[in-house]
Amino acid sequence: MQLYQAKRGLVGIVVTMANATECNTYSCNNSDETLTWIKSIIDFITPFSFLINPHVVNFFTDRLWLNVDKEWMDCLRGESVQNLLLIPSGVIQDHWPTSLKNFILNLRSMVFRQEQADVDMALPGLQMTSLSSVLAQGMNVKKKHEVEVLSAVVSTIADSVRAHTIVDVGAGQGYLAQVLAFQYQHPVIAIDACSHHGRVTGARAERIKKHYISQMLKSGSGMRSLNVPKTITCRVLSIDALKTLVETSLPGDDMEQSRLKGESQEEQGKPHCPGDADKKPSTVLAGLHACGDLSVTMLKTFLECKDVKAVVSLGCCYNLLSEESVMDAGSQCGFPMSQSVRSMGLSLGKSARDLACQSAERWRSLDMHAGIHNFELHAFRAAFQMVLSKHYPEVLMNTPSIGRKGKALRRRQQRRSAESQHHQQGSIGHIRQNSSVLPAESENGGIITSVLDIHALPSEIHSNAKAGCDGTKSDNKFLLFENFCRSGLSHIGIEQSLDINLQSIWMEAEPFSDLIGPYWSLRAALGPLLETLILLDRLLFLQEQGSELEAYLLPIFDPKISPRNVAIIAKKVDKDVRSCCV
Repeated sequence: MQLYQAKRGLVGIVVTMANATECNTYSCNNSDETLTWIKSIIDFITPFSFLINPHVVNFFTDRLWLNVDKEWMDCLRGESVQNLLLIPSGVIQDHWPTSLKNFILNLRSMVFRQEQADVDMALPGLQMTSLSSVLAQGMNVKKKHEVEVLSAVVSTIADSVRAHTIVDVGAGQGYLAQVLAFQYQHPVIAIDACSHHGRVTGARAERIKKHYISQMLKSGSGMRSLNVPKTITCRVLSIDALKTLVETSLPGDDMEQSRLKGESQEEQGKPHCPGDADKKPSTVLAGLHACGDLSVTMLKTFLECKDVKAVVSLGCCYNLLSEESVMDAGSQCGFPMSQSVRSMGLSLGKSARDLACQSAERWRSLDMHAGIHNFELHAFRAAFQMVLSKHYPEVLMNTPSIGRKGKALRRRQQRRSAESQHHQQGSIGHIRQNSSVLPAESENGGIITSVLDIHALPSEIHSNAKAGCDGTKSDNKFLLFENFCRSGLSHIGIEQSLDINLQSIWMEAEPFSDLIGPYWSLRAALGPLLETLILLDRLLFLQEQGSELEAYLLPIFDPKISPRNVAIIAKKVDKDVRSCCV
């Protein structure tokens, strides 16, 4: 279980889970406890580099299943897809080998538990308000949930440090910034690298402002000040860049606001400390899934910029973190951040960072058909790697990863597949399952996985409940694989040679295709543990700064809706602020 203990704004996390032989307890209330937890994780994952470091696209070419305990693979080979999909969540079956059960339970005992916290208890004084239809316009369910919760958290933190401004880093289309400005009445600066996002943010804010003005006029309640987010288009590439933006953009005459006569009731109700007007403006940095190193830059800027009094950061895209295996003291790598982990010389590598993006909640939410479809795609992709390795080795060396463009294609094709099934079956629940993001999406697949045209696969897979790639008859499997290869070669600009015998390649791979599911499930189970390691390293980095900071991890979103749900919250301890207005 996971306990949240609030004391002076600091939330202590205690993780307890029974395994086959003992009860392990980990906590991160201070740097010593956090480091102990980190060392336990490192000790555990080191012997399992054969699961972490290889990529599943090389499953057949490197015969990766031979690296795993044969007893484990023989057992899981006949396991149902539903049971395989539960492995990353730590669910075991009684008939499994003891060593396999211990592996999964010991692993889960070290994972930071991501059940949504009771934020009202963790952050006293927090008052969460549902978003109005005007503020929520354009948001999907996931974004609305995230913005609704995070805006309340950030507002509470900003009030606790008497912040004059909130800087939304990686603001996107400005959803969070606008809720903080219009609903919570904070001056906000929205920073994003995309000029299009800046224009959208500005236009959307103007529409919201007009709505609020209209409502005030209609109600006859009098006019009050409205904060309109200031938008800045800038690519934040360094700590110095973000520091400069913060220091030069704090409140002044250039703040884009609509100053209407009168003072808001919210402003009237807020306590003011004597001498506040004479103090230099203070800032809170907020980031909703700031990508890769941007989350790291936020934490480092929080430490180095005296005007930044607090930070609330939810990271994502660990695969994009910068990393070096040997680092000097001045290195600005994304991982590791803490001095203690840096001194170990630990390097994860891209494959492990990709794996850290896996979500146990997403795995367990998949139905049988989506799970089988996912494993079949892995099998086809791994067999396609055999084609490239034998006939187009130069492609493996020279073709860059396509990345997010391909992920969007996969999503579109999955939705089309789900819609087709809905048309045939009339099952809304089935659509919801199959239109969700499949676990494979976190794996860029080297060069090809993300660009394959999935419409080459059938919209409905007739399948049984066994693991791996057993869902379709063998003849149909080869036809699907053939279409898969043609589509893949076409997307990388290669015309298929008549000399390539795809059938012989598939016949070589197919006998082992049912091992893909077990292998990928075991590997995915390590993903949440690797994410825990990255999160704890960031927390330890802050804890190493001493008692002048309060820092903690808090899972603020429902992980079923938003898997990257752990916020790093840190505040600088200011004795004057603590004693003020008490």
